[in-house]
Amino acid sequence: MLVAHADVTRRDGAAPSVTVATIFREGGETGVHTHFGQLRGYLEQHGTEVTVVTPFSWHRALTYPVFAPRLALRHASPAAAVLWYRYWHEQFLYRALRQRLADGREQVIYAQGPLEARAALRARRGPQQRVIMAVHFRGSQADEHAEPGREFKPGGRLYRAMRRAERDVILRVDGLVYVSGWARDALLGWLPEAADLPSEVISNGVTPAAAQVPGEPERRPVADLVTVGRLDEAKNHKFLLDVLAEARRQERRVTLDIYGDGPLRRELAHRITALGLDGQVRMQGFRADLRQQLPAYRAYVHASYAETSSLAIIEAMAAGLPIVAGGIGPIPEICKDGAEARFWPLDDPARAAAILLELLDSPATLAAAGNAARARFQRDFDIDVVGEKLGSFLLESPASVPAQPA
Repeated sequence: MLVAHADVTRRDGAAPSVTVATIFREGGETGVHTHFGQLRGYLEQHGTEVTVVTPFSWHRALTYPVFAPRLALRHASPAAAVLWYRYWHEQFLYRALRQRLADGREQVIYAQGPLEARAALRARRGPQQRVIMAVHFRGSQADEHAEPGREFKPGGRLYRAMRRAERDVILRVDGLVYVSGWARDALLGWLPEAADLPSEVISNGVTPAAAQVPGEPERRPVADLVTVGRLDEAKNHKFLLDVLAEARRQERRVTLDIYGDGPLRRELAHRITALGLDGQVRMQGFRADLRQQLPAYRAYVHASYAETSSLAIIEAMAAGLPIVAGGIGPIPEICKDGAEARFWPLDDPARAAAILLELLDSPATLAAAGNAARARFQRDFDIDVVGEKLGSFLLESPASVPAQPA
């Protein structure tokens, strides 16, 4: 496949390279990990050198005594724990990037957030080392820390300080990659000056799910429904349980497998029992080969009310699963109600149960939605499509990258 960035070379004639900067460990199960992991695989396959740099890339042995106090601080002062985490992870990342960029050679640093971008701007050896920042967050990272039940209050001193720091660093990067139009609008809603930066809206992408081998027996569903996500408040798993309980009141037994882990695991397990859903709902934890399991379900359900994009939905579409989700934030950009998806209200379990059962009760409708999901994935979210767009944006010269209109 001919890719748009194939002819891009550095001024010294060598092939271009990309350094991914992240405060996370290199391996993990978050959407950010999937984002840069999929990009890395695509770019390397097409001849671009990619290196992932993390705080653990510099004196790993020191990270344990330096990072560990955050765990104790989290109980005494959640806000202090956030500050400790952010400060030290940025410092270690900066030192790792300084080593990586010391030769001054031309390359792109793809920063996975404002902290990473600030560390990269400090570490780079000149404008030939361009810093492009991915916008994975919902408006501002300060907003995410100020959500109900999180570390600090919206509008407070820490909130304002984080916003000021974000403003400073975002307006100094060489470009922005928004993972959805909704993410772009959320950022420009409080930082309209960012519209002057070179930018592009480029969705997350993944490799296609493995197709069924011809002649292989058709897989029987291991459960009716599947959902994937961290077990926290924002993912709203309690709503899914309430929907299944509503269906049960109508004497309909709908089964669900929940993949993921997080702080609400024990609470959700108790709720499953309290609603009489034992045997219908299974908590499967984290599973590395999940993408291979997805085709064995009838539909994918999603109840999150806070997203910047949704790799879980995209991966389900890659497996040809119909989607049932709330039409919030960026989700209407990923799947269309009445085609690949059915949107349900996230505040009305009874109505949601009716929408779900109507879909499950029509094999023809279920199959049509699944086929539409697979076709939409191939058109918009296959890594060969997304990787070409993202690779071209990262590796083009600054003068050739157009600004994204607000």
